[in-house]
Amino acid sequence: MDNLIVKAENLVKIYQSGKVRVKALDGVNLIARRGEILSIIGPSGSGKTTLLNIIGGLDKPTKGTVFIDNTEITKLSEEELVKFRLRNIGFVFQYFNLIPSLSVVENVELPLALLGVSRIERRELASTTLRELGLIHRANFNPSELSGGMKQRVNIARALAIEPDVLLMDKPFSNLDPLTAESLRSEVLDIWLSSILPVKSIIMVTHNVEEAVVKLLCFS
Repeated sequence: MDNLIVKAENLVKIYQSGKVRVKALDGVNLIARRGEILSIIGPSGSGKTTLLNIIGGLDKPTKGTVFIDNTEITKLSEEELVKFRLRNIGFVFQYFNLIPSLSVVENVELPLALLGVSRIERRELASTTLRELGLIHRANFNPSELSGGMKQRVNIARALAIEPDVLLMDKPFSNLDPLTAESLRSEVLDIWLSSILPVKSIIMVTHNVEEAVVKLLCFS
């Protein structure tokens, strides 16, 4: 698979609730290569988030396979999958999911702490990501003291701190005002292109065609 970071083949996802059977995905194929940003666009209910969750190992397909950097994650046990996600996949969700009892820098450090990174090293890595996102001066603030745009920057910093193979972003700018969203999009792209915080590929779900960059996968 050499240059491939993500390869999803023939993904089918069926949800069953009583007699109601909903096919969220029907034979989806997707490839993301090293150095590529892939945008998945489409209306609500078209299966975009379901696809992203399966790629990220947060959900299992009914049928099909997913490879992340040569590892077939659809064959991993739950314990193996948890470890793999923690080391290799960065998640940025629409909602910030910050822990209110932790400071900004502690929120960013959290996945590094779970990986067993020493306190000194994780503080250095967390500070680097916060500095690149213009938030180092808020490192000791609590999430409640931040604006929506700042909270999403912390969310992104937390995802980038582990230097994941792939960064998965689910409508990351939809809760922000247009000016803040545009500024943050540009910052994330600049950081990624600078290779200061290496991420091999980015896959982003969005409703907004203007947010989609480089390559599009459209769901109807």
